[in-house]
Amino acid sequence: MAHGEELVTVEVVGVRQHVSADELVVLLFDPASALVVPILVGPAEASAIATFQAGIVPPRPMTHDLICSVLEACGTELVRVEITSLIGGVFHAALVLSNGARVDSRASDGIAVALRTGCPVMCSAVIVAIAGVEVSATGAEEHEVEEFREFLERVAPEDFETGTEPGGERPGPDPSPSG
Repeated sequence: MAHGEELVTVEVVGVRQHVSADELVVLLFDPASALVVPILVGPAEASAIATFQAGIVPPRPMTHDLICSVLEACGTELVRVEITSLIGGVFHAALVLSNGARVDSRASDGIAVALRTGCPVMCSAVIVAIAGVEVSATGAEEHEVEEFREFLERVAPEDFETGTEPGGERPGPDPSPSG
């Protein structure tokens, strides 16, 4: 990331499955610009993000939980996660630690750790402008958001392994911004 480049705080909306492409994306929302940045993620990262947001606690610590425990044991806190660049369609991030260190990270892993620590996720304003898509809050979309929240309450990590929703259905409506 270029020195002095503006960062904006984004909200982690959640994980969606793009049914037509069978891809998983995590959606980041920039309230200031009303743009959503979709980031393609793998099933393990999607599961880590979605299960945490759904309040599901695994019987043993997952990798992102382990990272949080290691930081705590070392007396270091995660200050923020910065999504710093988009190169060849791949989002790059950095974990910014309380001791001043910056640790290179995949955006999806950084988001999963940020959620667990409660620290902000920040994104380069340039990336939001380039990769962000407009969303409008219509009644149908608000209904989709509610359906997605209900899906998050029912989802289990195993569901991401099979690509099916509990009950054998595909999760949620089409996540593409165009509907």
